[in-house]
Amino acid sequence: MYKKILFSVDLNDDASWQKALPAALQHCQAFGAELHVLTVVPELPMGVVNLYFADDAGARLVKAAKEDLADFVNKRIPAGFPVKRHVAHGTIYTCILDAADAVNADLIIMASHRPAMRDYLLGPNAARVVRHSTRSVLVVRA
Repeated sequence: MYKKILFSVDLNDDASWQKALPAALQHCQAFGAELHVLTVVPELPMGVVNLYFADDAGARLVKAAKEDLADFVNKRIPAGFPVKRHVAHGTIYTCILDAADAVNADLIIMASHRPAMRDYLLGPNAARVVRHSTRSVLVVRA
């Protein structure tokens, strides 16, 4: 049923993978699917705050994220799983949707968290992915 599964992870938040990663691995194993692991480096703030960042700050953050993602995959995904790593830079939910399109994922798996009041006002990334995706999405509660 699923050939390619996109799993999104926030490398700075263990709750983004502790329950969702086992679900992604189980789905990959059950369907013989290829796992695509994605992390997103958010946009740097604009305006006056941006003056304090070096010109190449975004590129350095992406480079560090690639290294961190490789370490994450090596430590947490058992050998034998066909896995590909992806790092995107931009708005989180948009990058997840774009990556799903780029790899032609059949399923997106991601974690969610208990919503806080600010989530109701701004909208969490998982809710936006579910709302805007043309693909199946499995949201695993953290």
